[in-house]
Amino acid sequence: MFTGLVQGKGRIEAVEARGAETRLKIRALFELPGIRLGESIAVNGACLTVETAGENWFTVYASAETLNHTSLGGLKTGSAVNLERALALGERLGGHLVSGHVDCLAVVQDSTPAGESRVYTLSFPPEFGPLVVPKGSVALDGISLTVNACAPGSLSVNIIPATQRETTISGWQPGTRVNMETDLIGKYVQNMLGPWLAAAGKGGGDASSKLSLDFLREHGF
Repeated sequence: MFTGLVQGKGRIEAVEARGAETRLKIRALFELPGIRLGESIAVNGACLTVETAGENWFTVYASAETLNHTSLGGLKTGSAVNLERALALGERLGGHLVSGHVDCLAVVQDSTPAGESRVYTLSFPPEFGPLVVPKGSVALDGISLTVNACAPGSLSVNIIPATQRETTISGWQPGTRVNMETDLIGKYVQNMLGPWLAAAGKGGGDASSKLSLDFLREHGF
């Protein structure tokens, strides 16, 4: 489990492609002491397991499944990545609950200045739209961000100067693909409501149009 508060950037030092799979050697560009074999580290928001490690560097294996659902397959020697170690119990949860399991790829559409900040607009597959809400949380390349505004297949986020400096966002350009993870709590709520939404929609038509506060109260929500 992670928080989406990136600890710092890393640099890809080696890419060892093996068919549909790959291994990456990553050097942290900040102090990352005591890296342990088997620990989880989020690399651009994707939870990966440390296979070997040394002073401020480690290697990870990315399976075909991981490469099919993330942007990690596009990393090259010299690429910059966001790094975060797993959350330890008792530490502050400064961002939001992030599992490191990427839902989809979002694509940067544009960015505009807003004072010292920049506002980025990204598109994503519209089926994930119900899990993205205004002022809710989303993780983009492992960065916990607040959604400014959203539509079924797009969202905008405001990036403050500190986040621009400490993460890879400063390198985002129109067309850049980033790993997107929607809010974990929202997924559980959607899954819990699924059967009730289906029941509310019996008889045809739009299920969501038949969901009401009375219906939820009747079924224990």
